[in-house]
Amino acid sequence: MLYERTAISKKPELTIQHDLDLLKNEQKLNPDLVFRDFYFLEFLGLSDMYSEKDLESSIIAELQRFIIELGSDFAFLSRQKRNSIDNRDYYIDLLFYHRRLKCLVAIDLKIGEFEASYKGQMELYLRYLEKYEQVEGENTPIGLILCPGKNEEHVELMQLDKSNIRVADYMTILPSQKVLREKLHGAVEIAHQKLTAKNDE
Repeated sequence: MLYERTAISKKPELTIQHDLDLLKNEQKLNPDLVFRDFYFLEFLGLSDMYSEKDLESSIIAELQRFIIELGSDFAFLSRQKRNSIDNRDYYIDLLFYHRRLKCLVAIDLKIGEFEASYKGQMELYLRYLEKYEQVEGENTPIGLILCPGKNEEHVELMQLDKSNIRVADYMTILPSQKVLREKLHGAVEIAHQKLTAKNDE
């Protein structure tokens, strides 16, 4: 279900084909192929009630498995990365570097649904990284806000992709086998329909 979980699945077919051709022919990787809409974090072993600090601590304790869930080419740089702006300290929960995108990736962890104010906070982090941490040859930093409720319409109206910010859902408890089976069958059916439509052309 990787295709369904990546942001690329929401793009028009021609854009998807273009991105895949760039990857195949020129080895150019688009952030939409890297960042997913959904992450399964059940391996963290969190209970029903947990704080952002609990989430962060669990991720650090299970860093290898977290990186596997993020995808390949991520390198961990820092936890609670301090940024001093106008004599105020701000902290980026997790800071990574993506080798093939050649950019810093700031991850902000939330325990509630996505809120509009999260965009401003992440933009501040990204501009700080761009000004003080980005080195020559690197691309503009990308921000990933992880929350248990994405609020699709908020994300769409705020046009976060244009500000290099991605928002993704996470789940700390895997759904039942029945739900997973239904999702798998749904994904197979969608793929079958697309393949049939392509063959009819």
